[in-house]
Amino acid sequence: MANKFSNALITNANWSQEVEKSCQTLIEDVVVSPDIAIVFVSPHFADEFQEIADAIQETLQPIKMIGCVGDSIVSGDREIEGDPAITIWAAALPDTTIATAHLLLERVPDGGFISGTEELPLEQITEREESALIVLGEPFSFPTDLLLSQLAADYPELRVLGGMASGFQQPGKNLVLVNGSVHSAGAAGLLIDGGVKVHSVVSQGCRPIGERLVVTKVERNLVLELGGKPAMKVLEEMFIRLPTSDHDLMSKGFFLGRVISEYQDDYEMGDFLIRNVMGMDNERGAVVVNDYFKVGQTVQFQVRDEESASNELRQLLKKPEPTEVKGGLIFTCNGRGTRLFAEPDHDAGVIKETVGEIPLAGFFAQGEIGPVGGENHMHGYTASVVLFE
Repeated sequence: MANKFSNALITNANWSQEVEKSCQTLIEDVVVSPDIAIVFVSPHFADEFQEIADAIQETLQPIKMIGCVGDSIVSGDREIEGDPAITIWAAALPDTTIATAHLLLERVPDGGFISGTEELPLEQITEREESALIVLGEPFSFPTDLLLSQLAADYPELRVLGGMASGFQQPGKNLVLVNGSVHSAGAAGLLIDGGVKVHSVVSQGCRPIGERLVVTKVERNLVLELGGKPAMKVLEEMFIRLPTSDHDLMSKGFFLGRVISEYQDDYEMGDFLIRNVMGMDNERGAVVVNDYFKVGQTVQFQVRDEESASNELRQLLKKPEPTEVKGGLIFTCNGRGTRLFAEPDHDAGVIKETVGEIPLAGFFAQGEIGPVGGENHMHGYTASVVLFE
């Protein structure tokens, strides 16, 4: 039997009957009860998430199911911002290994580690192009960077994609779903391996400004010197030379991008790992960044605007162009949508425009996960996309 994908959207606050109808339609679309169901609900349904999961489990009877609460919900070519929405994405993947786990931070005297990964058959992963780990985390209790470093040491080829649940600004409310149970802490992990080709696209939506520079002095996340000069001095000189339009963008926030490959002669959008500039250390003339940098790394300041973000997503979706996409997932930042773009439904619309009308589901995340330059990272203001060919 061929791989099958389908998706359903519910916008009725009285969800009970709608869920049953949607599940029946999903079963008809994928021919059988699906191997995977992924459920995203807006904050309006957080208190009823367990009931919704129970209803889906009873009617759809998926073999594995994950999900979470999302600030806004993506379904098909729509991005539902601020209104009630539930999306159910289903896939039948008959020749694919599928496993789920509830991932949790376990504290030990010398730090901590992520438990639950032992439930995933990671040591049996086949090809990089046919495997991915989808992670949906609770942002206040789950240290995603710890998971990524833990996996990088043992499974460097494994791609990890997903996002942090969103919609609430306090612990215990951004719920995650693992099979039949809703949790207020930890993360849902879904391993997909073999039987389907998986493409990943991570669009950070920035464009470089000024010149490329080499880090010549740094302490942890304090970039002290660029090209042998105080970093703040370099930034001030660059600012003077920029057009007024870039001054306006920098006033809203700017970034520092580290080139992924030091062996290229030229760099463009997509060739940098973007990190937030958090502020300045005036006493030391340093730029404070939300990541650690190293001496010798090539960097360039970056700004983000609507046009750059839109163009980069389009470019990345087209290279390399998948031959026949059948389904997709998107984890886009809650700072995108109409907070960034003039028109609604932007990211979902670009996917429809570039790869066609597919069963697509996702949510606006409080931090996105995806590979850049062959390494998995946490991101902000990013669209992390999974496409199944």
